[in-house]
Amino acid sequence: MRYLGSKTKLLNTIEDIIKKYDIQGYTFADLFAGTSCVGDYFKDRYKIQSNDFLYFSYVMSRAKLTNSKTPSFSNFTKEYKRNIFDWLNSLEFTVDSNYFIYNNYTPIGGRMFFTEDNGKKIDGIRIKIEDLYRDQIISENEYFFLLASLIESTTKVSNTSGTYEAFFKFWDSRATKDFIIEPLEMIQEELFAQNDIYNEETNNLVRRIEGDIAYIDPPYTVTQYVSAYHMLDTIAKYDSPDIKGVGGKRGRGNKNSLYAQRTKALQAFEDLFRQINYKHILVSYSNQGLVSIEDLVELTKLFAKDGKVYIESTDYREYQNHRSSNKSNGKSLNEVIIYFQKDMSLNKSPLNYSGSKDTLLPTIIKEIPPSVNTFVDVMGGAFNVGANIVATDCVVYNELNPFVYEIIEWLLKTDKTEIVETIEEGIAKYKLEKGEKEPFDKLRLDYNERDNSPLNLYLLHMYSFQNMIRFNGKHKFNTPIGVAGYSEDIKQRILNFKVKAKNLKMMNIDYTSINWSEYPSDTVFYFDPPYFITSAAYNDGKRGMKGWSADEEVELLNILSHIDILGYKFILSNVIHHKERTNHLLLKWVEEHGFRIVNIGTSGWRYAKSEVLIVNY
Repeated sequence: MRYLGSKTKLLNTIEDIIKKYDIQGYTFADLFAGTSCVGDYFKDRYKIQSNDFLYFSYVMSRAKLTNSKTPSFSNFTKEYKRNIFDWLNSLEFTVDSNYFIYNNYTPIGGRMFFTEDNGKKIDGIRIKIEDLYRDQIISENEYFFLLASLIESTTKVSNTSGTYEAFFKFWDSRATKDFIIEPLEMIQEELFAQNDIYNEETNNLVRRIEGDIAYIDPPYTVTQYVSAYHMLDTIAKYDSPDIKGVGGKRGRGNKNSLYAQRTKALQAFEDLFRQINYKHILVSYSNQGLVSIEDLVELTKLFAKDGKVYIESTDYREYQNHRSSNKSNGKSLNEVIIYFQKDMSLNKSPLNYSGSKDTLLPTIIKEIPPSVNTFVDVMGGAFNVGANIVATDCVVYNELNPFVYEIIEWLLKTDKTEIVETIEEGIAKYKLEKGEKEPFDKLRLDYNERDNSPLNLYLLHMYSFQNMIRFNGKHKFNTPIGVAGYSEDIKQRILNFKVKAKNLKMMNIDYTSINWSEYPSDTVFYFDPPYFITSAAYNDGKRGMKGWSADEEVELLNILSHIDILGYKFILSNVIHHKERTNHLLLKWVEEHGFRIVNIGTSGWRYAKSEVLIVNY
């Protein structure tokens, strides 16, 4: 089947790369499936997850990936005593107003996509397939196989260069052949597993599915596939759409691909790489693509494990249609496959701090906007969120509490091995043990009177009641002993704690003094304030720290409104309802501005609360 960007010639190359890098897995996602040749090729070795936003592509995948061989059509054969393809080809049809292809895409409709005879047969067979399925003479699998066979057979008599944006003004020799529906060409192999087939926009789908290997073959050029293959979608759906123009195109709806838009393609890749939950990623791309291979590789490094990215190239002659670029002068393009392992880790902060979002991080990340140049963690706390966000330029950590700020700065900027050694030396020095009050009280006294270093405060925090960092009005640490302590888990969290963005800026200021307008346009501001309708030691205003009352709540909402007016995106973590209380200030503000509320789950095991995100996009 003629299809723009088909990877039939790259199948062996893809297989060789999987072998070369010893890529193991059970699931294989073909996320821009097209004619489903890749999924078809690998269906005997993996569970295939196939997706494409064009419906005709969904039909092709359904046919190839739910059948290990050409269906038997046993019910049909039993009733009609004939091969179903021979029977369909033998039928004579009488046209009427419902024959959409005949009435719109043959000379009868003023267009020369098909001859009148072929248009009539395509319509007649399409309607007959629907009748057979309605009457339960063919099964669902057989129905999709017949539809796919009809679509593939249609391409063999189309009076076009291969796409359907325009037709030839003369009759090409292939178009004058009599239309014959033939069985779909596919690999006859047993299925490895029951496959999943989707018909969605890929960047949305990857927020919900996961697996081992993902193959990404997006559009490279400005050609919109929804326009190039509108005819095949119409035959598959047979929904008699409103059409317009010389090409008789159906409306695109929201089907325009961002990957085929020069100003949005790189942003679409960024969003895809951030959201995809597959260990192994293979990306097909071209040196004639809208995004340069160099830029694409630099982007993949941000999301790759240890920043390691591998490039394999293969040369073959590009497929030309009437909108193909002439810059290559018909020479061989350089088709590359970029391979990397996705960094799937979430680095939990070693600081056990009240309100930390470590358990909610996967849900928060799913709501991150497509493009993030700079991510500002405005009220950073333990820095669980900002440290795990990949920004293309910079992540900013801001925290008002100087004691918390100093701990995070120490954890990020000191050699990890040195931190572990000094912690273990401090534990030995004070003979700290879980629940042992005397050594804990001695350390607390030393911290308050002699050595208020981040190390000593971190030691206190590990052994204190509920890991609380609490001070009195004179900034003296006053949390009592608890039942927690140092552990192998904390040690590993210290060793793994790092910022995923390539640049980090740290600030210890009141968030109200931030100059919001100095940040680039693709900045996302994340706010995790004290929750107005819950209680915590850090927001009661009685510990020598800034409290959080209705005044502070209103001040925050006014600042968020200002950020929205400036054109920036913000994310606000909060709680609207808790126990018998409702934050009416927040709720009315959200309703007034029409912001979006996302329920993201429950945080806290002792005092559980239902968390939401409020976003302005």
